[in-house]
Amino acid sequence: MQELKVPFKDQILEGIPEILPVPKVYDESINHAPKRKDILNAEEKKLALRNALRYFDKKHHEILLPEFKSELEKYGRIYMYRFRPDYRMYARPIEEYPAKSKQAAAIMLMIQNNLDYAVAQHPHELITYGGNGSVFQNWAQYRLTMKYLAEMNDEQTLVMYSGHPMGLFPSHKEAPRVVVTNGMMIPNYSKPDDWEKFNALGVTQYGQMTAGSYMYIGPQGIVHGTTITVLNGFRKIGKEPKGNLFVTSGLGGMSGAQPKAGNIAGCITVCAEVNPKITQVRLDQGWIDEKITDLDELVTRVKKAQAEKETISLAYLGNVVDVWEKFDEANIHVDLGSDQTSLHNPWAGGYYPADISFEDANDMMANKPELFKEKVQQTLRRHAKAINKHTSKGTYFFDYGNAFLLEASRAGADVMSENPTIGREFKYPSYVQDIMGPMCFDYGFGPFRWVCASGKPEDLVKTDKIACDVLEKIMKNSPKEIQQQMADNIQWIKGAQENKLVVGSQARILYADAEGRMRIAEAFNQAISRGEIGEVVLGRDHHDVSGTDSPYRETSNIYDGSRFTADMAIHNVIGDSFRGATWVSIHNGGGVGWGEVINGGFGMVLDGTKEASTRLKRMLFWDVNNGISRRSWAQNEGAVFAIKRAMEVEPNLKVTLPNQVDDDLF
Repeated sequence: MQELKVPFKDQILEGIPEILPVPKVYDESINHAPKRKDILNAEEKKLALRNALRYFDKKHHEILLPEFKSELEKYGRIYMYRFRPDYRMYARPIEEYPAKSKQAAAIMLMIQNNLDYAVAQHPHELITYGGNGSVFQNWAQYRLTMKYLAEMNDEQTLVMYSGHPMGLFPSHKEAPRVVVTNGMMIPNYSKPDDWEKFNALGVTQYGQMTAGSYMYIGPQGIVHGTTITVLNGFRKIGKEPKGNLFVTSGLGGMSGAQPKAGNIAGCITVCAEVNPKITQVRLDQGWIDEKITDLDELVTRVKKAQAEKETISLAYLGNVVDVWEKFDEANIHVDLGSDQTSLHNPWAGGYYPADISFEDANDMMANKPELFKEKVQQTLRRHAKAINKHTSKGTYFFDYGNAFLLEASRAGADVMSENPTIGREFKYPSYVQDIMGPMCFDYGFGPFRWVCASGKPEDLVKTDKIACDVLEKIMKNSPKEIQQQMADNIQWIKGAQENKLVVGSQARILYADAEGRMRIAEAFNQAISRGEIGEVVLGRDHHDVSGTDSPYRETSNIYDGSRFTADMAIHNVIGDSFRGATWVSIHNGGGVGWGEVINGGFGMVLDGTKEASTRLKRMLFWDVNNGISRRSWAQNEGAVFAIKRAMEVEPNLKVTLPNQVDDDLF
């Protein structure tokens, strides 16, 4: 064995190395995934080891077997740390990738961005965010995938089975270059412990939403959505953000955006987090203004901020339950409340019990999982009880789509409505039900995003200006129903540079409808054609108008009984694939939990050609209007308005509209 110091391009082309690299030292300074549950029996552990060894030549099995066995015992998974590359992991300029296909090079860029140390939550375990949102299951899959992408031509498609590259298959130039599935289980095998088992076996993974689809752009992706949510939350209660208080928790991959969004919205934000490493990372990144470790000091600081009407973000290093209880005791009025811990993953690091240290909780999670679950559920009951005290005093609380209310209800917490109706089973709404659904998704506004593949900050500045100019022109003739949405996004894009939102790739996000997305994309493509900017990768969060069927989040404001169906997400990814997407993905799990949601996404490379112009128009129109038509059929007023408007613009669009039913008949 010897360590090979080979150039980046050569390492990519090598794939799984012929000569074994030397074992890697376990880096304690990196934020690592928690140890997973010991869930496999003796025979299943042998199977997991067989499954891992099949990536390697037989001559290496004797050396690798004890190593992989040790990983499985220590961490509950086989990550193949030895094969972690020596080169720095980040989104390089597109020209630096060895590739026969420009589209494939763009996908390589996006994969590396998801694993950038500044972006990924647990980079050595290939987990981007959410505690278990994986790009790959192990480093052999990463190496093999990058090699396939380097070899691919424009008449091949790479097929990805939950992180495993099944191989390159013949297709055609208009087909997606990559098709991704993650965690697509038979429905009866989609419980949380099924993920633990089959992921440990190495046959499936949790792709989250934009982790396993190579479209995560760091916390900026959710900063914008959270900013809009907070702004509209304050509008809903008739208050200005300035000097008013938003209390929440979680500073991880997605939730870390909350304090930054609070600052942009202009309120006081208190965000609790139990993990000292990630809290320090957010402080160092400037995503929080101050870190506080003492509850009395926190009370004093919040009272000062309220009195002086400050815009400030405060991180409390500790459990959010203690914050809610202390604020009740100190009679601090909370205007908006929510939670964004990873409660889709409550038993494996997504939510921590109160009154137990972070280290002891991690130990309990791995070695006494049933006791850990009991402590988590006790904490959820306390959490809900404390929130109920605040809401009785006027706090507006909403579920931020992280399965807080769902898991609290399963724990027996007091969160159920006294007078439940279909879709309104809980005391508190999902933020999609009362804020994002009726105000944004029904009208087609969702998280459109792009990445400048050149890696040049100046290209991002140019695209920001292009997008702003397009939106300002559209707004002049927009109907009153969407004027506020347009204004919010113009304000956002104008402030994007000064808010220093870029982490990793040169990326941007804004909420746009189909018209906005198509016109912005076309303007980008023309600028590329003129040589003003380099190639651009388009995408979106799966948390969007059409991409996700999630009854307690994205589709929670659909009340015709269809919110538990997943036709929309499946049609979305099928439709995107034959209308010109560069890659498509469909996942089980993401945001609200394994077995609780089906979500799909896409990526599209703009290269300045007429072909790209054709693809972007036909695909982006479908990608949005698929969801609007489904929402209009559910009789959502804004969606009926939006789909009628779309049919006026596009004569080939003919959508079945609902007839109104008179309630008096019943």
